[in-house]
Amino acid sequence: MRSFIVTGGAGFIGSHLVDELLQKGVRVVIIDNLSTGKKQNLNPKAKFINIDIRDSRLEKVFLKERPDGVFHLAAVPRVPISVEDPVGTSDVNITGTVNVFRAAKEAGAKRVVFASSSSVYGNQKKLPLQESMKPKPLSPYGLQKLAGEQFARLFSGLYELPVVSLRYFNVYGPRIDFDSDYSLVLGKFLKQHSQGKPLTIYGDGKQTRGFCYIQDVVAVTEKAMSSSKLHGGEVLNVGQNTSNSVKELAQLIGGEVRYLPPRPGDVRHTKADTRRAKLLLGWEPKVAFKEGVRRTQKWFQAL
Repeated sequence: MRSFIVTGGAGFIGSHLVDELLQKGVRVVIIDNLSTGKKQNLNPKAKFINIDIRDSRLEKVFLKERPDGVFHLAAVPRVPISVEDPVGTSDVNITGTVNVFRAAKEAGAKRVVFASSSSVYGNQKKLPLQESMKPKPLSPYGLQKLAGEQFARLFSGLYELPVVSLRYFNVYGPRIDFDSDYSLVLGKFLKQHSQGKPLTIYGDGKQTRGFCYIQDVVAVTEKAMSSSKLHGGEVLNVGQNTSNSVKELAQLIGGEVRYLPPRPGDVRHTKADTRRAKLLLGWEPKVAFKEGVRRTQKWFQAL
């Protein structure tokens, strides 16, 4: 039976990926320290190991489990937190990532899929954002993910461990975080709306995002592990080739809106050029924005 390690498997994206892998009949080991992941997201059919990705014992865990592949999704995944704590988040998002790559290599993994971010682009003059554009990160988080991509290339060449980087855009769907001050915008809006509070928007609300539904993200992440067209070192966009404004999202949720000053480190616009993912993986996002928001609202209301 094939086996995979999913770091961050108790998180929003990671837990959906674990569920899908288990449905395919493979063995899954979750690596998570539950700092941002949630116990209720853990699938009981997967083996769970509570360990930090920076831990020196991580390599021993990988050597024992001997995974065929590794999905590396564990991170401190928020721009505002990285702005407040660039040192601590760099330790997790850079040093932790290198530790995962090294452990995967020593354990004989055939491939690693690394969750990068559209934050590496920063503000670009043209849209949609293409993988060939020069990265201009505006936040420590964006720079940390860019460093992860560079290490992915290095490990693919120097250490002969194929590592593929996926630049996730704004992922949303059921299990999205809504309990934190740093929650993604849709999660925050859903909670505020349920409490009868105004929806808070940083800036003028005209900033746009290439929202991508969780099912589409899981599908392309799986394909990146199995595709024979990838050999390591590649970078692929994962997002919608359309974009929607934060104000438009607020209108879908409904209710009063309150505007706050823009947050440092936030990019103005994102929109993904997904032609490379279509060419190499045969992948295109299927779930339209409004339908995805409707599904997420339905999930939230059932909690």
